[in-house]
Amino acid sequence: MGLEGRFDEEEGVVRVGGDARQRYHDSRGYGYPLEGNEIALAPVEAAHLLFRGDLEAVVADGDRLDFRSFVAREPGAGFGVQFLVYADLRSRGFYLSPAAEPWVADPPTTDFAVFPRGKGPGDGEVEYPLRVIGERTDVPASTLTESVLAVVDEESEITYFEVTGRDPDGTSASSLPENCAADLLADRVVVWEPPLSLYEETFYGQPLEGREYDRPTLQCSLLEAAYLAERGAIDLDPDRVCDRGRDVEGDRFERRLRVYTALRDRGVVPKTGYKFGADFRTYADVASVEELGHSELLVRVHPADYVFEPRDLALDVRLAHGVRKTMVFALVETDRESIEWWSIERLTP
Repeated sequence: MGLEGRFDEEEGVVRVGGDARQRYHDSRGYGYPLEGNEIALAPVEAAHLLFRGDLEAVVADGDRLDFRSFVAREPGAGFGVQFLVYADLRSRGFYLSPAAEPWVADPPTTDFAVFPRGKGPGDGEVEYPLRVIGERTDVPASTLTESVLAVVDEESEITYFEVTGRDPDGTSASSLPENCAADLLADRVVVWEPPLSLYEETFYGQPLEGREYDRPTLQCSLLEAAYLAERGAIDLDPDRVCDRGRDVEGDRFERRLRVYTALRDRGVVPKTGYKFGADFRTYADVASVEELGHSELLVRVHPADYVFEPRDLALDVRLAHGVRKTMVFALVETDRESIEWWSIERLTP
């Protein structure tokens, strides 16, 4: 015998009696228990049971609603995209609940808590804290948390992104020479007769002579030059180099220099990411340029108040994946010396 639910508008849940607790909650992880065998379902849970034919109808304001009628009311903000993701993950064998009490104790600050396969809300383990958005919903950088971001596009296809805090570090050499002769040009610096180690071991600049050199004359970016000048490795005033950098690219130079400096100080070698549409590509363990492996990360630098568009986010992550790298976003605080690092990768649940 099929069961009917009753929409409790004040609580925003669908109440189902009869043997609902055994039928829906205990065996399949829907809803949370009330008194006796009654359970409360979130609208998205009730919609899924209606969709499957496990729940006959939901009564609301005297109307007996089937799946079509219930969904047409869109009961709750973001209901449409949330239902699509809920149904998709259920079809993949996951139980999931709204990330709220009393469905989940100590819930994550997302839309859903997705449990490991074979487990449910009573097992106390969350596989994925899940946030759901449509492709036209912007994502402020300040709202990023360690979670999975499910983006539903205009054709109802779903892309999952894993968002993880990242702490880049490496073992690349950091020894520098002193007071090498250098000239500041329009948008780069030439370092004359530096020791071989500046390029071959610590990977600064590019040889003016190309691959055939005895003692390379190095062309350095303004970022590299500002870092070297600040540490006395070249005979240029670091303020003068930074002023030129600001003339060339404005406030973006300051943000990128802070990220460049942080990476170098962590033993990571940042080089231009221009060919990949990023600010930097990075090498964690440079022993010598001759034995240089593939770069591991693509780093894009943004101010801390940046707002991501899901379409651009998808492009960045897809590109990084296509060249076997991980996309990392460095978010720079304007008035503080802090940088937040977030890696975002495609995920197949």
